[in-house]
Amino acid sequence: MELNLKGRRALITGASRGIGRAIADALAREGCDLVLAARSAEALEAARTEIHARHGVRVETRVVDLSRLEDVEAVGESAGDIDILVNNAGAAAHGHLLDVPDAMWQEGWALKVHGTIRMSRVIYAAMKARGGGVIVNIIGYAGERVNGHFLVGSTGNASLIAFTRALGSVSPADNIRVVGINPGPVLTDRLRTRLEKSAAEKLGDATRWRELTRSYPFGRPALPEEVADAACFLASPRAAYVTGTTLTLDGGLTYRPPTE
Repeated sequence: MELNLKGRRALITGASRGIGRAIADALAREGCDLVLAARSAEALEAARTEIHARHGVRVETRVVDLSRLEDVEAVGESAGDIDILVNNAGAAAHGHLLDVPDAMWQEGWALKVHGTIRMSRVIYAAMKARGGGVIVNIIGYAGERVNGHFLVGSTGNASLIAFTRALGSVSPADNIRVVGINPGPVLTDRLRTRLEKSAAEKLGDATRWRELTRSYPFGRPALPEEVADAACFLASPRAAYVTGTTLTLDGGLTYRPPTE
């Protein structure tokens, strides 16, 4: 399917690895020029070099800490005309209410929640002035399948789901669409590291980590590329009437009966 994205300019946060890196590659494959934002200069440069060599599109990088308002504003000012914003940066600590101190709440929300809202506000204003655009928020299924041992992430994701739905309900007045994706477990380096640690503890062998995914839908985690393909579609004119909604991409895990 031709997505009609060639020549668009996309800004992706958290773009140096994992889901963000996969989305950057997928948008470049469709012909988008890119601005990649993340904290690691080395990882960003590696992504820039590889994507440009593979797809021939223009790729710029911004080394920033998106938990800082001044960094968000600096990216917005320097990124140029953005047609597609993908808010992907952020992670949150696991833990029960009594195990997670204020600093962990503040750190997790500063990047994921406030970073997404701030970046959206900055880029939305520019999109409105130019006549339109698309914002895609990569959120997480913990906002729907809430987890009492992942309170920082569950409550943060739930707030971003509400933000996406609320903003996306009024953004058509500015010819802007706002959508979200709630991935379930995705085979990023972070997840693999966690699985290897669990396999070492439970099975005595870190290399047996795939055995721990047998209970997942389809017997595996999602691939970053599967999230990326969904993001490309939602960002494209093929989804021109989709706004104010989130796509749950978790193999049905959110609504799986609790006995399973």
